[in-house]
Amino acid sequence: MATEILMPALSPTMEEGTLAKWLVKEGDSVSSGDILAEIETDKATMEFEAVDEGIVGKILIAEGTAGVKVNTPIAVLVEEGESADAAPAAKAPAAAPAPVTAPAQAAPASAPAPASASVPAAPAAPVAGGKRIIASRRWRGDWQRKA
Repeated sequence: MATEILMPALSPTMEEGTLAKWLVKEGDSVSSGDILAEIETDKATMEFEAVDEGIVGKILIAEGTAGVKVNTPIAVLVEEGESADAAPAAKAPAAAPAPVTAPAQAAPASAPAPASASVPAAPAAPVAGGKRIIASRRWRGDWQRKA
């Protein structure tokens, strides 16, 4: 039976990533623990390992594709003698274009949010009686030792 390989969530906050590089090709035999691909998140590039055994029947998301949503089918594993054109592969083309348009819509929405969030945070400096409060450990430790 064909098994879909889904885009993994490599961190708790990951919603989408870039499929940077495939380390296998269609027709390659893989077993559990084999490295299939390199996936880039917003913070790091990590290797993605196979969980199941089988033959890479079809790669659904091309190398270098950005904005691939978590849990989107990226490839199909098949068993010996099984066709790569199994049912899971038919669902993948419908899911593949959605991540391509989502980053274009998400980027403008997320770009203003950090700018507006950082504007109120910048002027908020700790002040007590008109004097600056020094809150780092180094200064606090020096102050306690001198007193």
